[in-house]
Amino acid sequence: MSVRHDTTVGGRDPATDRRGAGVPKPPSDHARRGGSIIGMKLITGATGVIGSQVLRLLAARGEPVRAMTRYPARVPSFPKVDVVRADYDDPASLATAVEGVDAVFLLTAPPAPTADHDRALVAAAAAGGVRRVVKLSAIGSGERDGDTVIGHWHAEAERAVCDSVPDWTILRPSSFASNTLGRADLLRAGAPAPNMTGTATQGVVDPRDVAAVAAETLLSSLHNGQTYTLTGPEPLSVPDQAAVLAKLLNRPVATENLPPAEAWARLLERGMGTAIVDAIVAGASWARRGHNAVVTEDVSRALGRAATGFESWARDHLREFSG
Repeated sequence: MSVRHDTTVGGRDPATDRRGAGVPKPPSDHARRGGSIIGMKLITGATGVIGSQVLRLLAARGEPVRAMTRYPARVPSFPKVDVVRADYDDPASLATAVEGVDAVFLLTAPPAPTADHDRALVAAAAAGGVRRVVKLSAIGSGERDGDTVIGHWHAEAERAVCDSVPDWTILRPSSFASNTLGRADLLRAGAPAPNMTGTATQGVVDPRDVAAVAAETLLSSLHNGQTYTLTGPEPLSVPDQAAVLAKLLNRPVATENLPPAEAWARLLERGMGTAIVDAIVAGASWARRGHNAVVTEDVSRALGRAATGFESWARDHLREFSG
């Protein structure tokens, strides 16, 4: 296992990036009260696991928030939250979404791996005078694994953000604890959970911590120019996670090892597109070889508290596994 903290994007120093060596970035015009960011925050992916949590956290703090989605009826109802319908393939709708916005939480989930949606939103944000973007990326983005570039679309999106707005923060979370919910139906039926990463460990992170860091970085200029690798407090394999669930459920929880070729075939059988299957299997193979055995202190650095452990997350979601 390795412990690391990333402060660069693509090998560049955020303190000097795009401004000449040794020239510091000027503070944002929107920074005040010890680095607080005032003004409207736009949350993309507002109906998803992370986006909805970011929305909830900011609304609870009384921040002016706008939720962007293609499906406004699906946005959770919070006081003082503006909802705007927008589509990444509709530039006019994006221009409307960013109007009057000071900071953007950028989360995209295209049907096939591409940075096009990120570029579209970033272009609209830059044109609309948005100064700050917090980009949700993924751990390992841009790393090479043989002839494969892991998360190349995330790396391209990171570069677009850093090249387009003066203030930015990149969040690179590890494997989400909530990924286990995708196997919950199998576990309730007593079937083994598919395991594409073997015995390799990962710094499994609670998505609530990821959302909390996103909210914090949207509110403070102290995180400008930072790339945070977000992990849980300990490295865990899929069998390790199964053991935690078995302990809490008080019954056996089995896993089924899926080598890359078998994983690829099964995902295709589920009707997923070849491009996304290739990306999933490449990431799993990269992790299987131990490249994601990483734990950092970045959650603690951003939030001033320890990262949440997998067992704590599992306790809070145990009903979904017990049925």
